[in-house]
Amino acid sequence: MKGKAIIFSAPSGAGKTTIVRHLLSVFDDLAFSVSATSRAKRDYEVDGKDYHFISVDDFKAKISNNEFVEYEEVYPDHFYGTLKSEIEKIWNEGKHVIFDVDVVGGLNLKTYFGDAALAVFVQPPSTKALEERLRSRQSETEEKIQMRLAKAKKELEKAKNFDFVLLNDNLEVAKQNAELKVKEFLHR
Repeated sequence: MKGKAIIFSAPSGAGKTTIVRHLLSVFDDLAFSVSATSRAKRDYEVDGKDYHFISVDDFKAKISNNEFVEYEEVYPDHFYGTLKSEIEKIWNEGKHVIFDVDVVGGLNLKTYFGDAALAVFVQPPSTKALEERLRSRQSETEEKIQMRLAKAKKELEKAKNFDFVLLNDNLEVAKQNAELKVKEFLHR
């Protein structure tokens, strides 16, 4: 392998995206792995920056062609995955790759990259706080919020399978702790 992989996973709404964006602003040698998804683009998202938005049929074709490091059907016809071409592009630029993925994807990446990976689980202070964060987005239906909360309860049980659990009850402290952990990993 050419570079290292830093994996941030968490239930939806735990703050992993905010923390990953912070780390990208601090470390010049990190590059964000843009995941592919078949879900609909949210109003504030940019194709190719937040996700590679592709159709369900195109996603399935890429699965058949073995183009993913990992993928998962998170909800019916809502696929998420990491394209091999994305990782190669980043490593060819001489950078380390950082991921912002769901919990199953994070564990799959941890297995794939082995010792070349640091897998971080972002722990929300409580499921109540998680629900408040999801509601404050105002981008989800009640049904989607309930689906995400049910999934989050299962995901929280998997925190112990990660290399490091990062509590996000104070965002500034969580950012500092993430910086320290990433710096330590990159320089070992």
